[in-house]
Amino acid sequence: MNISKQRTTKWDTSNTTYNTNISRLYSEMEQIQGIDKIVFLPFAYTLDLFRYGVFRGTTTPDDYNCHYWRLRELLQGVEPPVDRTEEDFDAAAKYHVSADVEYARLAKMMLKILGELALLGAIASVFVVAAQGRAQERAAEESSGREYMRKLDEIMAEEQKEYWKETMTYFWHEFEDEDLKRMFKKYSILGTSALPEDLNQRLIQAINNMKSTYAKATICDYKNISKCDLTVEPENVAEWWIGEYETEDIEDQLADLWTQVKPLYEQIHAYVRRHLRLKYGDAVSAKGPIPAHLLGNIWAQTWSNVEKFTSPFPDKPDVDVTAALIDQNYTPLKIFQTADEFFKSLNLTGVPDLFWERSIIEKPDDGRDMVCHASAWDFFDGEDFRIKQCTTITNAFFKTTHHELGHIQYYLQYKDQPIVYREGANPGFHEAVGDVIALSVSTPKHLKVMGLLEEGPEDNESNINQLYKMGLDKIVFLPFAYLLDLWRYGVFRGTTTPENYNCHFWQLRDAIQGIEPPAPRSEDDFDPAAKYHVSADVEYMRYYISYIVQFQFHRSLCQLADEYQPGDSTKQLSNCDIYKSTKAGNALKDMLKVGSSRPWPDTMEALTGQRNMDASGVMEYFQPLYDWLKTENERTGEYIGWEPSTVQYCTPEQLNNLKNSPLKSQLNKFAN
Repeated sequence: MNISKQRTTKWDTSNTTYNTNISRLYSEMEQIQGIDKIVFLPFAYTLDLFRYGVFRGTTTPDDYNCHYWRLRELLQGVEPPVDRTEEDFDAAAKYHVSADVEYARLAKMMLKILGELALLGAIASVFVVAAQGRAQERAAEESSGREYMRKLDEIMAEEQKEYWKETMTYFWHEFEDEDLKRMFKKYSILGTSALPEDLNQRLIQAINNMKSTYAKATICDYKNISKCDLTVEPENVAEWWIGEYETEDIEDQLADLWTQVKPLYEQIHAYVRRHLRLKYGDAVSAKGPIPAHLLGNIWAQTWSNVEKFTSPFPDKPDVDVTAALIDQNYTPLKIFQTADEFFKSLNLTGVPDLFWERSIIEKPDDGRDMVCHASAWDFFDGEDFRIKQCTTITNAFFKTTHHELGHIQYYLQYKDQPIVYREGANPGFHEAVGDVIALSVSTPKHLKVMGLLEEGPEDNESNINQLYKMGLDKIVFLPFAYLLDLWRYGVFRGTTTPENYNCHFWQLRDAIQGIEPPAPRSEDDFDPAAKYHVSADVEYMRYYISYIVQFQFHRSLCQLADEYQPGDSTKQLSNCDIYKSTKAGNALKDMLKVGSSRPWPDTMEALTGQRNMDASGVMEYFQPLYDWLKTENERTGEYIGWEPSTVQYCTPEQLNNLKNSPLKSQLNKFAN
C-alpha cells in the first residue's frame, strides 16, 4: 500500500511477552463473552497512542495517516479497504479526534484494576477475567465506585468536570447496584461543560471548525452506494436533550400531550381571533392564522395583553389583591413570611435562618445595578439556599414569591441526596412544583382565608373570567413552547438545513400555533433567534412539560386534600386550595425528596398513580372555560382551527422541496 512507502517511526515490538499476549488474546477472542468490548480495546489504545505521537512531535503532519495506519495494522490487525495517502486524514473520522476528547479511558481502567502491571499484562488479565466471570472484581469495582461517588459529593459543581475523565474509567455500565450505576450515568454526562475553560480562542475555533466539518461529513450506504447522505454518527443535541427525560417514547408522549390540549387551544384561538377582527377589521382573517404582532407579546407566546378587550364578562371585577396588600401594610419580608407559612402548613420545611440572612428580596438602594429577574439558588452545601428578587407589593409578586419558594422547598427536600441527584426528577418538574403551589394561592378561596379578599367573586361568570385570564397565559403558551424545540430537533438532526431555517420555523408556527408573521419573511431573516433560549442554546421543552404536569400534580394533591371531586360543582379543580392539608403536603414531600434518584416515571407514579405525563388534568381544570367557549363560538359561528397563512415566508422552491421532507409528514400530523 502507499503508506508503506513513507517514513515510519519504529515501535519496539520485540518484547516476547507483548507478542505472546497479542497473539493469544486474538486467537482466543471468539471464545470470550463481550466480544464487542474486547475488539474495541486495541482501537481505543491505538487512537491515543497516535495522538500522543502527534502531541509530542514524533508524528508530524506529513506522517499523520501513515503512522495512524501503521498502529492500526500493528495493534489491531486492521488494514484500510483501499490505498491511503496523506491527502486523507482518517483519524479525524472519529469524533473524539475532531473534538479533542481523550480516548484511552479503558487502558486507565485496566491500570486501576491491576495496579503496577504493564498495560498488555493488564489487558490479558481483563480478558481472562471476562472469560471466567467478574463477580469478585465487579464487587471490588463497585466498592471503589461508591467511595469515588462520596468524594465527588464533597466537591462543588465547578470542580466536578475535573473528575469527569476519572469517572469514565469505571466500568459502571456493568455495576449491579442500580443506584450506583445511576449516579455514574449522571456524572458521565457533562454536555458542553466538558470543554476546558482555559482553552484559548484559537484552539476553541479550531476545534469548533473540526466539529463542524465532522458534523457535515456524509458517507455512502454500504448496500446502496448511490445513497451518500448518511452521517458518520447519529448522536446529536436533540438526542442529548431528549435523553434527559430517560424515556424511549418521550417524543410520542409530547405529541400526545398536544393532542389532548389542542381542542381547548383551538377554542381560545377562535374566540380571540373574532375579537381581534372586531377591533382591527379585515387585517385579521376570519378563518386564518392570527397575525403575531396583534397579540401584545413579541413572540406571541402569551396573550395576556388582549385580555382587557376580550374578557368574556367585562363587567365582573378582576381578582387582584394589590390594593389589599398595600392597605394591610405588606412588605417584601411579610410576603415572603406569608409564603413560607404556606409550606409549613403542609408539614413541609420552613426556610432556614441563613435564607433570611443571604437572600435579596427587594432591590438594593445602594446604587448596585442588579438583574431583577426572580430566581432561586441552591449552593449545594445543604445549608445555603437563596432567592434574588426585586419584590414590589403587587398581586403578581405575591404569587411569584410562592412560586420561587417552591423551588427552595424542592432544594430543601432533596438536600440530603448525593449531589448528582439534587435536581428535579426531569427538567420540567422544578418549574411545575413552583407553579402547583401558585395554583392554590391564586384562588379566591385562599385569598379569602388570608384576609386579602373580603367578598370573593366565586360565581360562574367570575370563574370563567379567571380561567380565561389564566388560559391566555398557560394554554396559549403550550404550542409555542412545543414547536420551538420541535424546530431545533430538526436543526440538530439535519432535516432543517440553514437555507430553510426561517421557512421551517414559520411552517411549524402556522401549523401548530395558528400564528402568521406580520409581514413576508425570507431566509435573510432569522426569527427563531429572537427568542433568548434559541440564541443561548437553552432547552425549552421543560417549560412545555411543566405547564402540563403542574395540573397533573395539582389534581392528585387536591384529591388528597379532599378539595376536588369530579362532577361536584362545589369542589371544582380550579378553586382547589391545599393550604393546611398535611396529607397533600406529605405526598408532595415524598415526591420532592427523591430528587432525580429515580427515573421520573417512578416519581410521577408515587404521587399521581400514572407513569406517563397526562394533560387530562389541564382539561379538567379548564373544563368550565372550555364548555363556555364552545357554546360562545358556536353562537357566533366561529371557524374552529385555521386555514394556511397567505403571508409568504417560504419561496415556491422551498415549498416544493418541503413535499418530500420529514417536516412535511410532521406537519401533516398537526393539520387542521
